[in-house]
Amino acid sequence: MAQHADLPKEKQTDLGLYLTAQEAYTKWNTDPQKVKVLDVRTPEEYLFVGHADMARNIPIGFVAHQWNSEKNEPVFTPNTNFIEAVKTVFSNEDIILVTCRSGGRAAVAINALAKAGFKHVYNIIDGMEGDTVKDPASPDNGKRLKNGWKNSGLPWTYEINPDLLWNPKSQQAISPS
Repeated sequence: MAQHADLPKEKQTDLGLYLTAQEAYTKWNTDPQKVKVLDVRTPEEYLFVGHADMARNIPIGFVAHQWNSEKNEPVFTPNTNFIEAVKTVFSNEDIILVTCRSGGRAAVAINALAKAGFKHVYNIIDGMEGDTVKDPASPDNGKRLKNGWKNSGLPWTYEINPDLLWNPKSQQAISPS
């Protein structure tokens, strides 16, 4: 596991466990029965941006379909059932690798899970989409094309496994059949 001393504050967690997307995939591959991947992005992101094949979607929050003009971003509302939903599918002893778009929401989710007694929860610090390219000379400037699960050549899909998908109608994770 690489050292992540220069990690931005918004990606840091109380547990201090970090992996890049590439490291996370390698860790998952070593023991897929024990190592789990949790995607905390919104259901819309999971469905339309794509996700890791094995990732279970339990969102940390939802888009309220309103715009915050001060922050120039959508309004998010927290998933008040997040911890309960995670507890229905993971145990405190599971190794959980948490992803979001680029590591910030994963950190929030991990801190909540740590308070709930989860001990082995890693932040996939570059998330699904990666970090923003910051090079004004590049045609990719401002785009999330630097690192991340999708940009690292790791397997991902748009296909939905109903056993891993968040069920927004019941506001709970769908239990495997």
